[in-house]
Amino acid sequence: MATQLASADSKQEISAKGRWWALVFLALAQFMVVLDGTIVNLALPRLQVEMGISDSTRSWVVTAYALTFGALLLLGGRIADFWGRKRTFVVAAASFAVASLIGGIAQEAWELIGARALQGLFAALLAPAALALLTVSFPGGKDRGTAFAIFGSISGVGAAAGVLLGGFLTDYVSWRWCFFVNVPIAILAMVGVMAKVRESKAEGPSKYDWPGVVLAALGLGSLVYGFTNAEHGWDAPEAWGFIAAGVVMMVLFVAVEKRVQHPLLPLRVATERNRAAAFLASFLAGAVLIGGILLINYYIQIVLGFAPFIAGIASLPMTVVLIVTAAVVAKNLPKLGAKIPTAVGPVFMAAAMLWLTQVSADGTYALNMLPALILMGVGLGMVFVPMQNLALFGIDEHDAGVASALVNATQQIGGSLGIALFSTIAAAATAAAGGSTMAALSTGYSAVFLWAAGVAILITPLALLLITITKKTFSGTDEHQPIHLG
Repeated sequence: MATQLASADSKQEISAKGRWWALVFLALAQFMVVLDGTIVNLALPRLQVEMGISDSTRSWVVTAYALTFGALLLLGGRIADFWGRKRTFVVAAASFAVASLIGGIAQEAWELIGARALQGLFAALLAPAALALLTVSFPGGKDRGTAFAIFGSISGVGAAAGVLLGGFLTDYVSWRWCFFVNVPIAILAMVGVMAKVRESKAEGPSKYDWPGVVLAALGLGSLVYGFTNAEHGWDAPEAWGFIAAGVVMMVLFVAVEKRVQHPLLPLRVATERNRAAAFLASFLAGAVLIGGILLINYYIQIVLGFAPFIAGIASLPMTVVLIVTAAVVAKNLPKLGAKIPTAVGPVFMAAAMLWLTQVSADGTYALNMLPALILMGVGLGMVFVPMQNLALFGIDEHDAGVASALVNATQQIGGSLGIALFSTIAAAATAAAGGSTMAALSTGYSAVFLWAAGVAILITPLALLLITITKKTFSGTDEHQPIHLG
């Protein structure tokens, strides 16, 4: 009997260790997906010259990824649910590696842009599968809160690391390694998940809602494309026209989802108040994080004159502080609950952006940037820790993949809107201040940071009004914890 008990304890210990290894590989995949949203940004000027890409075509190197990723996320979540989350993850990771390899060896602009579109397609499968598998591996208790805190912080770390790594590779190796670097990451994540994660899939009917698929893909794609084009002016037909079309299609999508028997996005997933808080926070935080980082790096490089890699290093304090804050918040989540960090974090984010409104042509990194980066790291760490957990709170087994997809979709749409909105504000304020002088550029950036502060602080009242789950959810004593999947 003692031997049997020892054997059972040993198996349990191995299982516990195995799921932490699963977290490593799943987080690695999420890191890669977020990384690729920003890694080519600093490489674009050199890439454009070497490949002879026109100014009008250049933006598609970024847009092609965001467009396919944002448009197909909901479908990707449902495929993961129905086809098998582990199987979807493995196929998507392998395909992402192939797409990255094609991008790295591309000789023509259309090859490069096509590779970016393929990366977005397979990221739309990979991201929701990874988050759903995390829920399978950590069904509840304190460990679940810690795992989701680590996974959630990856979104902020990946976006910042993309800038750093992209600058380093462009300056010291080749812009092509912004693509090649994904190959070993994808393979490692794929092999690790094959070894450490068990398969799970939705039980019951597995019918696809094809009208919903078409409307969601076209609607989300139109929104991302319209917001991206708005960088060149909101009055352009390719901006407001696609945004309007996207809104119309998403309204039709909601109408369809109310009526079909097996909806692509069951409205209960998005309307439960705690999950709604997570999705809205993801949207607004994505706008501030992705849009804000872009303008912060513009100021560091253009006004302060930092080289790409040095500019990436300059952004590291935010990443380091984010990781430390996430760890502290995760440890204390059973005491804090979700409402307090989600409400307080945006205050730090807004404070960071308000500090940045003081940027000037003769400013310095230590005075104008460093304090704000530290504040931003604290704020993002506090928001991202509970956000992923809230997004899957009490989710039905059948809907885990699509709920995971919605977290990524809201952040992607928010980031696209943030880049478009902030770039347009910066251009208008810069023009009004006298053109392309350093003083005028600083004025434009200052105006953006003021708007970003306003966007960030909106998360606070949403968290206070919508989040109702108790601290017990994160301590393992709440009987209403999310169910075990698979």
